[in-house]
Amino acid sequence: MSRRILITGGASGLGRALAERYAAAGNRVLVADRDLPAELPAGTESFIRLDVRIHNDWQRALNWCEDHWGGLDILVNNAGVMAAGRIERLHADDWNWILDINLKGVAEGCRTFVPLLKRQGNGHIVNVASSAGMLNEPGMASYNASKAAVISLSETLRHELGPFGVHVSVVCPGPIRTNLRAALHSPDPVLAELADRRVRDRGLAAQQVAEQLVGAVSKGRFLIVTHPEHRRAVCLKRLLPRVADARTARRWRRATRRLRTQDELEQGRAA
Repeated sequence: MSRRILITGGASGLGRALAERYAAAGNRVLVADRDLPAELPAGTESFIRLDVRIHNDWQRALNWCEDHWGGLDILVNNAGVMAAGRIERLHADDWNWILDINLKGVAEGCRTFVPLLKRQGNGHIVNVASSAGMLNEPGMASYNASKAAVISLSETLRHELGPFGVHVSVVCPGPIRTNLRAALHSPDPVLAELADRRVRDRGLAAQQVAEQLVGAVSKGRFLIVTHPEHRRAVCLKRLLPRVADARTARRWRRATRRLRTQDELEQGRAA
């Protein structure tokens, strides 16, 4: 059965891989993104400009789904940004930027489409968070907090919307080899480099993550952690928190040594 699917951030990265995977299975996919790509994801025909921070853009997307499809089956809140930096280097504008996109953008999408899904008596919301929102590695406070909030929001809506036949899933991937790193905001070059290394060394291809996500959503799973090593890390944190904390502390001590060198160099240049 062909489903009607809206994917934010669908022009590139994981969103594009999801659009192509769903379209290949015979579904109708509306690609939503801030900028029209040079080429739409394979198999898709519909695009709408959508900045997840703008209410009127969401309303226009809702109107499009009602006018062209008569409703929506799956809303994928995928659009997001990445940041790294020590807490004392993150300014109010840094927090507003990431929370507006990663958290409030997801909340606005849910708020806009939930009335439609309730009227239908069915539908599925898929919120893309991150394993960072569960593991909370130091040096990424704003990113971790934004993704942890999406997990909390999703669990809340899972129970709130269940009686209306609306399902909710939250996806917690680890590093993905996409262009998300290119848009990473960081006042700490060392932490930006470490984030880049994690993506290069441990990142999965977007197509691999998309395949897992589509399969898990079709089974109605709520929490979807895509990377095996991160599933193990989450289990370790729950079952043996002292061991998990010791590992995190060791990693951060190594990073701190490099950060001190960075700080000394910056102070020397300032002097």
